[in-house]
Amino acid sequence: MTDLFEDSNQSTTNAYSAKDIEVLEGLEPVRRRPGMYIGGTDDTALHHLVAEILDNSMDEAVAGHADWIELELQTDNTVLVRDNGRGIPTDPHPKFPDKSALEVILTTLHSGGKFSGNAYETSGGLHGVGMSVVNALTDKFRVEVARDRKLVFQEYSKGTPLGPLQDGGSVSNRRGTTVIFRPDPEIFGARAKLKPGTVFRMARSKAYLYKGVEIRWSCDPSLITSDDPTPQKEVLKFPNGILDYLEMTLKGRDMVTERPFAGEAKFSESAGRVEWAVGWPDGGEGYFHSYCNTVPTPLGGTHEAGFRYALTKALKSYGDMVGIKKAAAITAEDVFGGGCFMLSLFIPDPQFQGQTKEKLGTQNATKLVETAVRDHFDHWLTGDTENAKHLLERIIMRAEERQRRKEKKETKRQSATRRLRLPGKLTDCSRSIAAGTEIFLVEGDSAGGSAKQARDRETQAVLPLRGKILNVASATREKMMANQEIKDMIEAFGCGAGADFQLKDLRYERVIIMTDADVDGAHIASLLMTFFYQEMQGLIDNGNLFLALPPLYRLTQGGKSIYAMDDAEKETLLNTEFKNPAKVEISRFKGLGEMPSQQLRETTMSPKNRTLLRVTLPDAAEPDGRAQTKDLVGRLMGKKPELRFQFIQEHARFVEDIDV
Repeated sequence: MTDLFEDSNQSTTNAYSAKDIEVLEGLEPVRRRPGMYIGGTDDTALHHLVAEILDNSMDEAVAGHADWIELELQTDNTVLVRDNGRGIPTDPHPKFPDKSALEVILTTLHSGGKFSGNAYETSGGLHGVGMSVVNALTDKFRVEVARDRKLVFQEYSKGTPLGPLQDGGSVSNRRGTTVIFRPDPEIFGARAKLKPGTVFRMARSKAYLYKGVEIRWSCDPSLITSDDPTPQKEVLKFPNGILDYLEMTLKGRDMVTERPFAGEAKFSESAGRVEWAVGWPDGGEGYFHSYCNTVPTPLGGTHEAGFRYALTKALKSYGDMVGIKKAAAITAEDVFGGGCFMLSLFIPDPQFQGQTKEKLGTQNATKLVETAVRDHFDHWLTGDTENAKHLLERIIMRAEERQRRKEKKETKRQSATRRLRLPGKLTDCSRSIAAGTEIFLVEGDSAGGSAKQARDRETQAVLPLRGKILNVASATREKMMANQEIKDMIEAFGCGAGADFQLKDLRYERVIIMTDADVDGAHIASLLMTFFYQEMQGLIDNGNLFLALPPLYRLTQGGKSIYAMDDAEKETLLNTEFKNPAKVEISRFKGLGEMPSQQLRETTMSPKNRTLLRVTLPDAAEPDGRAQTKDLVGRLMGKKPELRFQFIQEHARFVEDIDV
């Protein structure tokens, strides 16, 4: 009989007792698991540190205690945030008499003045962890407080005080809080750098969101590069708040209505208020940017739901009132598709999902927003019947388009034994599920033939495209949908396009643009990226779009062959990889179609050796970054050639070499 307890050595080795239980105290949990508090240690998380400190100053401004904020990006990744608010209390804390309230806030999680609502009616900081988390994740943190004509300061490193609160002497014309910090390279990496453009757009967004504040931006000149339009200094103040932002983004675009629907309202049932600004451009893409207590909510939430209900119900009711029966069929999708919407909510004690506050979950926010906005939109519609008529006609047209799309059968990926119709030029892969598969978009039948021979038949599909596809940014939708190359791509991907796009139906895990390494190839790639940006933006946001990087040269000497991506790499390889560069045979690939399939596989298609460049967009939480991208696409690819000519004139001096 076997004794269940005979292996005493093994049980001792695998012992699990009280001594194995760790208790993390103070700010140690933040440094051990930063992802729980700021979402990770990537570029987004790095910039979240600035947002946390800036939000504290914004809370002072929204509460009426500060009217200006200074934000300065200094050298060596250091940030300064200063306001003229009340200043953080520095007297001894009742629960910790040997510590100042300031030190308690900076060294204790879930401490702050925003829980009860006595110090702040509305605020972006709610959990009492923002400032202490930043303190924990920085190797340099200095806070200065000017209160009651006295200045005190204290310095920290990695969440630990470097000394007691220091007396900075008397001050007569200063009040408020100053925070100077530098993200800890141990947490974020030695190469992690705060980007002036990202921080500036963050500051500008805050200034738009609260029209009573002035944000004074400055950046060390050494941080501004030649291709970065970020100003070194600027005073950000917008008297009309989010309406100013809406008008800035819609400048130069034709509109369905002559004037936007904008306003603000206080809640009658509770404290707080809501502000909004809406415009319906005549064509092109729209956006919906929502905020709560100046904090971006890119994933929306209950306040967005209330706003959608208000506008949709009001339009249906107005249609019924004026006898337009078709209005009964419209949905929120029709009302909000293609429109540009700004929504800013201020309420006490909002309930966010997660510390990074990407989605609002406060249940009563839906009813509060719907009630407040509905009344104003009803008046807006009845007070301007001509604009209301144009708007309703456009939305009914969108509803009819939606109904037609619903009736169409969408191409979806099915098993190899039951495939739907696919483009004749598509050479599909044999795997029946999307995971691990990829489709190469190549220019011309010649390159397509080479790619078909070079591919992995199980996981790689090839779709040849004839020449340069239609520029969708300057074409009507009817012309776009009549274009054979575009129709082939939409059928091959199986996920629809435009308003029909559904990421879940994408038939491949990766979509790879593979063009020649020359000017024509770059032009074709730009046209394709414009198509994906305008019609399948979710595919880019999800990280499914890539550019293949084929080599331009092959360097051969004896039995040794090396590939070079461009002229610079060619010269480097000639001087470093070969003993006699003069005798190296240099082959320049005129196009992918002239590259033998074996070489195409080795250099560009095989996952073992190839280099892919992922196509990305600015983070959705940065509406200014998205707006800049949209503006750039419009200038370079849109209907106005004078804008392209202007761009060329502005940037021609930076061109060092032209490949013709």
